[in-house]
Amino acid sequence: MRLNAYLARAGVASRRRADDLIKAGRVRVNGAPGELNTFVSGSDRVELDGRPLAAQRLAYVLLNKPPGVVTTARDPHGRRTVVDLVRHEARVVPVGRLDWDTTGAILLTNDGDLAHRLAHPRYEVDKVYVAEVEGRPADDALRRLAAGLELEDGRTAPARVRRLGPATVELAIHEGRKHQVKRMLEAVRHPVTALHRSRYAGLGVEGLRPGRWRELEPAEVEALRELTKR
Repeated sequence: MRLNAYLARAGVASRRRADDLIKAGRVRVNGAPGELNTFVSGSDRVELDGRPLAAQRLAYVLLNKPPGVVTTARDPHGRRTVVDLVRHEARVVPVGRLDWDTTGAILLTNDGDLAHRLAHPRYEVDKVYVAEVEGRPADDALRRLAAGLELEDGRTAPARVRRLGPATVELAIHEGRKHQVKRMLEAVRHPVTALHRSRYAGLGVEGLRPGRWRELEPAEVEALRELTKR
C-alpha cells in the first residue's frame, strides 16, 4: 500500500497529515527516507521519528450521530467530534460529513481505499434523510424535489421522495453537496427544522441509540465493497 495509507492504518494521522510527515523527512522505510510515492508491504520496516510502526487491523464502525457533534477527527474549537464518541482500538475517521445539527448514520473506518470509493460521486452511494420542515409540502413540491431542481451550484440529480407526515419528508439522494438536503427543501420553500440520516449505503441505525456505535458485520463490509466495485 502507499506509504501515507500505511501511516493512516498505523493510527498516526490522516492521509493528508501523513503526507506532511513524509515531506518533513520524519518517516523512514527500511532505513531510507520515505517518499510520497513509496509503497510498502508487510515485510517492510516503517519508522516515524525512529519509532517502529505497525498497521492496525481494518475496522468499520457505524455511528448514530447525535446533534451538536462535528464530523471531523479533531476540532480546533474544542467541540466534541464523532471520533470522540467512537472509542475504538483502531484510529477510524468519518466517511463524508454530517452537519453538526444533523443526526443519524455515519460510517467511520481506517480503510482509506473503501472510504475514498464510497465518497466518490461515480458510485452514487445512497443516502436517505428524514426531514422535519416548516409548512406542509404539497405534491408539486415533492415532484420538484424528485425531478431535480436548480441550486446555485447546479441542478440536483433526481431523488426518491415520499411524504411521511404532514411536515415530514423522506429524501434519498446519491450526491454529496454541502448542505444539499437543506438547500433543496429551502428551494421549495419548506426550510428544514430537523434532519436525520436514516440510512447510508444501505446501513441503517435502527436499534442504535444516539451516540452509540457498532462494528459492521463481515457481510456488511463485503456489501460495501461490492457497491463500489463497478
